[in-house]
Amino acid sequence: MEEGQVMGRLDGKIAIITGASQGMGEAFARRFVHEGARVVLTDVNEAAGVALADALGDAAVFVRHDVRNVDDWRAVVDRATRDFGAVTVLVNNAGVLGEIASAIELSQADYQTVCDVNQLGVFLGIQTVVPSMIEAGGGSIINISSISGIVAIYGSPSIAYVASKFAVRGMTKQVAVEFGPQKIRCNSICPGYIKTSMMVAATDEEGGEATTMMPLARLGTSDEVAGLALFLASDESAFITGADHVVDGGLTAV
Repeated sequence: MEEGQVMGRLDGKIAIITGASQGMGEAFARRFVHEGARVVLTDVNEAAGVALADALGDAAVFVRHDVRNVDDWRAVVDRATRDFGAVTVLVNNAGVLGEIASAIELSQADYQTVCDVNQLGVFLGIQTVVPSMIEAGGGSIINISSISGIVAIYGSPSIAYVASKFAVRGMTKQVAVEFGPQKIRCNSICPGYIKTSMMVAATDEEGGEATTMMPLARLGTSDEVAGLALFLASDESAFITGADHVVDGGLTAV
């Protein structure tokens, strides 16, 4: 490093971020690149993903990626390794709300779709990326769960969404225990009501009645969640693993 040059908090890190074309995933990507990481952005929204990678410059590439497909995962890891090197950070962010319906009305097909994306996708990411992290000498896995994976909330999208997000927290703890000896950390982030297009589709532009239940009385922003993801991806959190980190404006404290 040249004299006077300030190091980024993620200098030398190589990250894969799923669901990176918009919302929280886009915020993670922008923050990570700003802090020195080289990033593979993945999503099924190819147009938005390519545009974001172009905007971020040489430190980012985009790969179209269905997280339910193990061959897609292998292609993502191969691209990361070929372009940048062994992966040291994985953010399992891709997710869907699915049909908003009660437990007795939800279709079996929609239940399966939600769990395939939100739960199976995380499992496949872990299974495919961990060998690269072992090769690199360690890494950090950040799984995006939800406050719906911690407590039952009246008005949650569906039993499928809740089940999938509880599962993400369980996988997080198991991976932390199983791969801690290989210096791989695994944590979950559990956002509350964050102002993204997916949240607005489920409530409204200002969060509806949800904000009236929060001590901070407002929606969170993707950048606020990205600040926590940055910390967990960095060496600043080197002794933190197997933990759930809530970003909800105090909602679950009520």
